[in-house]
Amino acid sequence: MTLLYSLDLLGTAAFAASGALTGTRRNMDLFGVLVLGMVTATGGGTLRDLLLGDTPPFIFKNETYFYLSIIVSLAVFLFHHRMDSLRHFLLYLDALGLGTFVVIGTGKALEYHLGFVGSVMMGVVTATAGGMMRDILSSQVPLILQKEIYASACLMGGTMLYFLHSTPLPPDLSLTLSAFSVIALRICAIHFKWSLPKAHRM
Repeated sequence: MTLLYSLDLLGTAAFAASGALTGTRRNMDLFGVLVLGMVTATGGGTLRDLLLGDTPPFIFKNETYFYLSIIVSLAVFLFHHRMDSLRHFLLYLDALGLGTFVVIGTGKALEYHLGFVGSVMMGVVTATAGGMMRDILSSQVPLILQKEIYASACLMGGTMLYFLHSTPLPPDLSLTLSAFSVIALRICAIHFKWSLPKAHRM
């Protein structure tokens, strides 16, 4: 099992937990919690594959992601009352997933010979579309449209990977450096409460 695949599974679990927790806080039933967890964990990659014309999407080619999302979401549904103490830990796992999903999405777009904009956007879609679906389904303003450093970290990571791709660096090293740059920026943003400027009413 490669490092990137291991991080991908951890990120999938973290995103599923995030979606399922949102469902429990919105008083959804078991089905709603499972759907929200699975959509958050796999929605971005599924949308990416559809946009790239890679069908059926990855979740149907490797069902590990489907089963992992369901198991984590079910665990959250059963034990959500005890998970408040894990909130910060899940944020860090979410950062790990964010960085991993960005480079997987950007890397796949590069394999399809997309240009700079297309490659970076596929990375952003992979990392953030699931969270957007989660927020829309739970009647919240999507996180990436708020002041937090989230999508901007994805843009940085995708851009970094795109340019590293044209250097003599080994592909695995380029992926790892880009992923950990996103992870580090997101963790710093959480720890130091960094955010982008926000519009203020006059």
